[in-house]
Parts: sequence; C-alpha cells; structure tokens
Amino acid sequence: MQRMPTFQSGQRVHLVDKKGRQYALTLKAGDRFQHSGETIAHDDLIGRPDGTTVRLSGGKTMIALSPTLAEYTLKMPRGAQVLYPKDIAMILTWADVYPGASVFEAGVGSAALTLGLLRAVGDRGRVVSYEKREDFARIAMKNIERFLGPVANFHLAQRDVHEGIDWEVDGTTHVFDRVILDLPEPWNVVPHVPDALRSGGIYLSFVPTVPQVVQTVEALQRTRAFGLIETFETLVRHWNIDGRSVRPDLRMIAHSGFMTVARRMEKGDAPVGQ
Repeated sequence: MQRMPTFQSGQRVHLVDKKGRQYALTLKAGDRFQHSGETIAHDDLIGRPDGTTVRLSGGKTMIALSPTLAEYTLKMPRGAQVLYPKDIAMILTWADVYPGASVFEAGVGSAALTLGLLRAVGDRGRVVSYEKREDFARIAMKNIERFLGPVANFHLAQRDVHEGIDWEVDGTTHVFDRVILDLPEPWNVVPHVPDALRSGGIYLSFVPTVPQVVQTVEALQRTRAFGLIETFETLVRHWNIDGRSVRPDLRMIAHSGFMTVARRMEKGDAPVGQ
C-alpha cells in the first residue's frame, strides 16, 4: 500500500475555509498561524497528511492542502503582476513546451510562468531566463525554491534581453527550442530571436493591448524568418452548480492579454502574411 505524503517543515501549505477561501503559509516548527483571532500551531500540521481537516483554537475547521501550481501562483509573494493560470496553461500548450525542451524566457517577474515552464520541461529540459531587475529576480528565485526546491536545470541571468539573447553551453552559443517573452515591447527583442531559436522552433509573446500586438506581428513579419503567425486571447467563465440553480458566475476572468505565436522558418522562405 502506497504511503500518503505528509506535510514537512519548510513546505508551502494552503488552509481552505468553508467558503473556499485559501490562506497560504510556509510551515516552520514552533510557529503559529493566526486567522480572525484563532490560531493553530505549525507543529499540529507537520506530519499530517495532505487533505487533512484541522481545527483552530476557537473551533473553526479548515482543510490543509498542498497547493496546485495555479493556487500557488495566485498566493505567492509578488514583485510584478503575475500571469493568470488560464494564460499560463495556454502558453504551455500553444508554445508546445515538452519534457526535455530547451526554453528561453524573458520577463521573469515573480516567476509564475517560469514555474510552469520548469514543470513542463522536466529534469531533462532546461529553462534560461533573463530578468533585468534585481528585486524581481530575487523574489522569483524565492518563489521557485519555495515551490520546487533547488532546481539544477534553471538559469536566471540579470540581463537586458533588448541587448540580445546570448547563452553559451560549453563555449558554444546555445540555440533554443522555444522562446517566450512576457515584456512590454517584445517587438524590440524579435530581431534577436531568429539566431536564438532553432528552425521549426516556436516563438510566443504575451502583451495586454492591441497596439502592442500589431507592432509585435509587424516585427515578426519583417524578419522573414517566421510563419504561421497567430494571435489570440483566452477567457474563462466559472459556473455555479447548486441543485437546480445552474448559472454562470456573475464575474469572469475576461481579457488579460494577447498571445502571439509563430514558427521559426528558414530565413527568407517564410511567408510574410499572418
């Protein structure tokens, strides 16, 4: 019989109340969690199984869970605005990030997307990220280590991607399978991408506005190194199901940004149009 995983000191845990609200904490022996005047010792959680029901000092019960990646990213400390889980899921799918892939990312922010990339490439893959701001890079590394622990196949460089994509492995400039940008002006980076992305590789960028999309697509077309250029957005609407009461939620996660995807072709042979 397989042994159930139990909570350990240093692990990230979410306590969930009866209304589904989640409260994040990092377990540490001797510490206490406080909520609305009630407390529970971290020691009362350490060693307990994932999904267990716990009782706070005032009698309130909550469920203790290991957070999913989506839940973790929404509650983790932020230096910059994080991508929504709906967008991360679409990016991983449309960029076709697979186990063993070599991925370049720029605009790490708080590392929400980076976490998804690291999980997708697995131990055999590699993620190289550029982040210009030191404070963002510091927060990103803490968020990654808190959720995944030490990661040997992740390389974070404090560099400005607008100056170029240059990553060497054993003295040889590395070419990536995927290039993913979450930046305000990806069109300024696009000219550097063809030399960093293998033929047949996938480019994807995320921007919030139509003018940014237009400039990005035009920059991709000018290189004559990309084809199959597509731009889209994704919307998510939750539904309430309670007996005969079935209706869409009154609020939805609507527009958050546009994704532009393109395939790297042999330079000069790629179709110009979208």
